[in-house]
Amino acid sequence: MTVWKTSRRNFFAHKGRMALSAVAVLLSVAFVCGTLVFTDTMNTTFDKLFAATAADVTVVPKAPEKDDRLPGNGKPVTVPASAVGRAAEATGAKAAEGVVSSASVTVVDRHDKNMGSTSGGPTIAGNWTRNALRSMELSSGHAPRGPTEVMVDADTADKHHLKLGDELRTITANGDIEARISGIATFKVTNPGAAVVYFDTATAQTKLLGGPDVFSAVSVTAEAGVSDEQLKKNVATALGDTSAYELRTQEESAASSKDSMGSFLDVMKYAMLGFAGIALLVGIFLIVNTFSMLVAQRTREIGLMRAIGSSRKQVNRSVLIEALFLGVVGSLLGVGAGVGLAVGLMKLMGAMGMELSTEDLTVAWTTPVVGLVLGIVVTVVAAYLPARRAGKVSPMAALRDAGTPADGRAGRVRAAIGLVLTLAGGAALLAATRADKASEGSPLLGAGVLFTLIGFIAIGPLLASFVVRVLSAVMLRMFGPVGRLAERNALRNPRRTGATGAALMVGLALVACLSVVGSSMVASATEELDKSVGADFIVQPAGGDGALIVDQAAKALKTVPDIEHLTEYKVVGARLTAPDGTTENEGLVAADPTYKDDVRRETVSGELAAAYGKDAMSVGETYATKHRVKVGDRMTVAFEGGETAKLKVAAITSDDVNIDKGAMYVNITTAARYVPADTLPQNMIMFAKATDGKEKEAYAALKSALAKYPQYEVKNQADFKEQLQDQIGRLLNIVYGLLALAIIVAVLGVVNTLALSVVERTREIGLMRAIGLSRRQLRRMIRLESVVIAVFGALLGLGLGMGWGTAAQKLLALEGLGVLEIPWPTILTVFVASAFVGLFAALVPAFRAGRMNVLNAIATD
Repeated sequence: MTVWKTSRRNFFAHKGRMALSAVAVLLSVAFVCGTLVFTDTMNTTFDKLFAATAADVTVVPKAPEKDDRLPGNGKPVTVPASAVGRAAEATGAKAAEGVVSSASVTVVDRHDKNMGSTSGGPTIAGNWTRNALRSMELSSGHAPRGPTEVMVDADTADKHHLKLGDELRTITANGDIEARISGIATFKVTNPGAAVVYFDTATAQTKLLGGPDVFSAVSVTAEAGVSDEQLKKNVATALGDTSAYELRTQEESAASSKDSMGSFLDVMKYAMLGFAGIALLVGIFLIVNTFSMLVAQRTREIGLMRAIGSSRKQVNRSVLIEALFLGVVGSLLGVGAGVGLAVGLMKLMGAMGMELSTEDLTVAWTTPVVGLVLGIVVTVVAAYLPARRAGKVSPMAALRDAGTPADGRAGRVRAAIGLVLTLAGGAALLAATRADKASEGSPLLGAGVLFTLIGFIAIGPLLASFVVRVLSAVMLRMFGPVGRLAERNALRNPRRTGATGAALMVGLALVACLSVVGSSMVASATEELDKSVGADFIVQPAGGDGALIVDQAAKALKTVPDIEHLTEYKVVGARLTAPDGTTENEGLVAADPTYKDDVRRETVSGELAAAYGKDAMSVGETYATKHRVKVGDRMTVAFEGGETAKLKVAAITSDDVNIDKGAMYVNITTAARYVPADTLPQNMIMFAKATDGKEKEAYAALKSALAKYPQYEVKNQADFKEQLQDQIGRLLNIVYGLLALAIIVAVLGVVNTLALSVVERTREIGLMRAIGLSRRQLRRMIRLESVVIAVFGALLGLGLGMGWGTAAQKLLALEGLGVLEIPWPTILTVFVASAFVGLFAALVPAFRAGRMNVLNAIATD
């Protein structure tokens, strides 16, 4: 009980000094709990939506086996309308109805503005059914009664200020639907951001599915007392041959829909937890420093405790109990802050267009448990080493003014281990850069990053002794005696300086690494674009979301003047049989012969122009080597949805590229000869070459031709490069924003170290003031000490990060990203910003030091 009382008294006696460490624990736990609450809430929202929209039993077409890498033709797979009648006759079926649904649509208003979701959610078109009433209710107007009427969801109407009678045009693979809004339907559950439009059944079948006798699915409602599983069996019996169908209960339909969202949610969840882990790692440095300094300041107190009979275990336990108090307080506050963070993220997503209602806020019992356990365990573990050092304080320490005993042997062992790990990590990074395959080099890169990080942390005190002296010679000596005092203070305890700098090092190393990788990716892609792309313009779906270019948009492009040629680019699924007898599913690029000028490809054998001849094709170098294919061989090509052909291999293309690596080419007329027109896929992308001297006119004309189709965009090469830079820049900004949490914790560490250092040196500061050091000089000394520690951490972090980034780029060069670019403006900006971070961190400690009463400071024991 005495140990508990002592620990509690010490904790509350130093509550101000503990505050910043508690903030570090709070931030880390808040990020973990906020991530868990946010993702759990998203899961709850989607679960409710999927459960509400799923029928008791749903009959869907069994998707044909195909390569997931290949696009479809924009037309959904269907079930025959006759299946509705057969399902309705099933025992226990109260009703059955055909459902039409397609996400391959774009809805625009009369000004050709896209009415889709602003959050990246899908635009879904379908028919208004009884099953839709499970999740929606008609709030105004009436359901569509013919091809000129459409109904929209209330969220879309609110976002785009739509009202009854407004004109909408729905662009589909089978043509446009022009209609006026006849009704508005409101979701009974939260709509996370999809835009939904409804048509009458006949219009939906014809325009969305391509025929009046097919549906996307059949929804079957059970009679009272009939379970979904029993109804599923009965419907299967009524349908007879179910080889072409897949039957799902309501629970199975909801689970299937959830699975399609699962990967997106998991990636977001684990990415955010990863950054929370980085913040926890940085927080460990802060906690270790805090307790090391508190133990050092209480050396005489601990010596007295030992002198009056306290054992080493009791002293050790006393420090760990203080850490336990800190962990409990910080974790409890962190759990509450995590819930607030989750609500803030929901509001942010709402501003971006993804609606998440706070009514669905989900705080699972595991979330606070995880937060508390994580925060407490991390805090206690971080305080273990300082607690051990406290236990080694001898009773004689009560008789002298001394710090905790220095363990020179432990320092030497730590430095030796750190050097070994650093050398091992450097060797792993070097080996990664020399790997022949990316899959072989990736584990080496990961090991190199881990070992060098741990190694740098371990040799931090050794590096501090050297690097701080060099920095001082450059930065501090110009400030005269005050600068030398700041240097001595920073070197007084290299272990403390090393730990404080290492906390900042971790976040900045990741920033530098990602900056190098991102800049190298942009530079590599830009070089490849300049080298390989000869087209003046590229037409593709906006945002590169994998959609296809509908035929009516392609036809509009073909009417544009001042165009030398327009190249269509489709990907046709096929089953290829090589001369060695092996058969594989592949995608053939069916393009116009002008594509060879739009995207330049080198060949290792044959001429690419010949591959666009009648019944000819090309194969990639890797495929040719694997299957021993040579120019002149015949390939058996079974086109998906079409006939089988014997195509002659006229060229083998080099795979030393990023664009179309491994692609196999055929003339688009060859594909059209063996694939029916209604089965031939739509264009994935299109290329255009302007007539000489008419580039500006052609650019404007292409944009004008696509004005009615806002889901597509025209880009020249400059636009394409800018888009690439923007995409990678936005991704890096998100990452930097998340890493800012770790950097904030590191800044708190600098503040805490300086604050405790000022308390530790109270008497010394009083003596310096007594012999003539002014308040201004004192504040400057502390600020300079803070700056040099921050710059020390920045140098380590940026140097380490650039090493990681360089190794990563060399590995990515095996995948075609062959240009290494160091973003010096970013690196220099971060370095300079680190000095300002040091100045900012020193503001409060310097101010408090300057306000010390000289006599009281001298009298401090």
